[in-house]
Parts: sequence; C-alpha cells; structure tokens
Amino acid sequence: MDKIPMTRRGFDALDDELRRLKSVDRPAIIRDIAEAREHGDLSENAEYHAAREKQSFIEGRIKEVEGLLSLAEVIDPTRLSGSIKFGATVTLADEDSGEEKTYQIVGETEADIENGLLNIRSPLARALIGKEEGDSVDVKTPGGNRSYEILSVRFI
Repeated sequence: MDKIPMTRRGFDALDDELRRLKSVDRPAIIRDIAEAREHGDLSENAEYHAAREKQSFIEGRIKEVEGLLSLAEVIDPTRLSGSIKFGATVTLADEDSGEEKTYQIVGETEADIENGLLNIRSPLARALIGKEEGDSVDVKTPGGNRSYEILSVRFI
C-alpha cells in the first residue's frame, strides 16, 4: 500500500489517540459491559447493547489508527525548502477581498481547516503545490472560483 504522508505532530496525535483507546477507553468499556451483564436479561438490557456497540466502535477505531500509523511516512518540514510542497506553511491573500490566511499543508488524517491545517488533497492545496512566493493561483472551490496571491512560504 501507499505510504500516508503526515507531519510529526499528526503522527504523535494518532499515537496518543491509540494509547488512550487501548489504555483508557477499552478497559472502561469492558467494565461497562461487565456491569451491564449484572443487571440480568441481556436480550432486554439497553445498557448492555449500548456498551457492546461502543466497544465495537472502539475496536474498529483501534484497527483504523494502527493501520494509519503502520503506513505513516513522517515528513519533517524543517528539512524542506523551495517551492510549495507537503509541510509548507503558506500565507495567502484573497485577490478579491485582500483577506490574508495562513495554512500548513498536511496529510488527510491531520487536516483541520479551522486550525489552518490544509488537506494535501484539497483543491487549494493541489493548486498551491509547486508554486512559489509571489505567484497567483486560481482555485475552483465549492463556493466558486477564487484567486489568491502567495505572500510567503515557510517550512517550520
């Protein structure tokens, strides 16, 4: 399978989630199931069925996170330079409104647009890849076409 690019911060967040799932969430749900069993008839025990459903979710998420971590390719942006690529922190100015925004281009698993973490597969990130400071890019977004000027490119 293909490697999944991510920053060290993204890798560490997934690793922390896996540890929490295994050491906190899994034991807690096992206790909840045991407690619900003590309440009698399992066929009519809503607490038991809810706990089993939650256990299924937790076990599925553990497998998903383990898979992501096994395919992770951690990229250190501080070792990069040049044109925009994975890990770059880019400041853009909307050419219509003049509004400035800063994004770091990251992998899918760590993307969070509200916190300035732009998915590498997003239309904006794809338009930015290979460009340099001072370039303009046109992007087709769900809200219509947008034009941005690249004000700065940093690898931090």
